[in-house]
Amino acid sequence: MAFLQLTAIIVEDYDDAIAFFTQALGFELAEDSPARTNDGRPKRWVVVRPPDAETGILLARADGEHQIAAIGNQHAGRVGFFLRVDDFDASYQHMRAAGVEFLTEPRTEPYGRLVVFRDIAGNRWDLLGPAVSS
Repeated sequence: MAFLQLTAIIVEDYDDAIAFFTQALGFELAEDSPARTNDGRPKRWVVVRPPDAETGILLARADGEHQIAAIGNQHAGRVGFFLRVDDFDASYQHMRAAGVEFLTEPRTEPYGRLVVFRDIAGNRWDLLGPAVSS
């Protein structure tokens, strides 16, 4: 069986990104190990993921001008990540209290409740909750 194991987000600083994902979003730190770049320089292999999830996010510290320029613009200004939660209101309130920057007000669509927020690197996400029963 195949599954998507990781996706990467380019970040400015490992520790700030770990704090954002674990504290503001409630993710788990799955791995933080020393590693090396292809040309032998030290780096870290840092993976966070929602509790009980198999798919994680590799927090990749920007290396060089080209990668620095991509921080926060990995999807050309579009929402590129979608965080599905069971309790939309509790997650939204927790994230607001943690200082997460929201770009829209919560709204209801046929497929569920949603609000757009920005991660520590500036990438846009949808926080998605279940559809409201009528």
